[in-house]
Amino acid sequence: MPPLLRSLRTRLRRSAPVRRADPPPSTEDALVRALCHDMRGSLSCLESALHHLDRTTPGRDEVLVLAQAQAAHLTSLLRTAEATGGAPPRRADRGRMIPEVVAASVAASGLPRGQLTVQLDATAGGVEVGDARLQRILVNLLENAHRHGNGAPVQLGITSGGGWVEFAVTQAGIPVQRIVEHLRTTRPPADLTGLGLWSVQQQARELGGWVVWDDVDDALTLRVQLPDH
Repeated sequence: MPPLLRSLRTRLRRSAPVRRADPPPSTEDALVRALCHDMRGSLSCLESALHHLDRTTPGRDEVLVLAQAQAAHLTSLLRTAEATGGAPPRRADRGRMIPEVVAASVAASGLPRGQLTVQLDATAGGVEVGDARLQRILVNLLENAHRHGNGAPVQLGITSGGGWVEFAVTQAGIPVQRIVEHLRTTRPPADLTGLGLWSVQQQARELGGWVVWDDVDDALTLRVQLPDH
């Protein structure tokens, strides 16, 4: 290669801008993108169903069922979004005991009460909650079980000891590998599928704890372990 061309190529390489990796999006940015992604299809389907309800056709009842299902799905998406990023991250929550927080979380999750069994030991029942993120963690776990568990029974066990409190959610028939991938990722997913679990892991770490899991007899158990202070 002629010296002039070699010199020119070297200068171009040195002056070419270095592309930096995009910073990971914040939880709020990821939440907005996920809502736009997941709600678009449901809203289009709901709009079409409501349009056809004006017509007296033999399939009117089926269209109504479809519209109701889409409305329920949208409500579920909004519950996940609220639990993921709908409250200030460090708002004080003094004066509430764990049983009260659990009851509020169950009510906010949309999980039918008859589908859930709660086991709370006496020691954990006397622990005072000091951060609103605990309720957001529980709502996300129960909402995830409601949306993706196909109606399978859910067990919530709460135990404490040695300065720690454990919240264990167990449900059968859950795809373990997919759940583990959502918990291990360091970046929020592009849609709401997995965003709640990613948020649970992030908030547990912020509170000085972590999330572990085990799979026994086709039942997956997610264990959120947090300091009891």
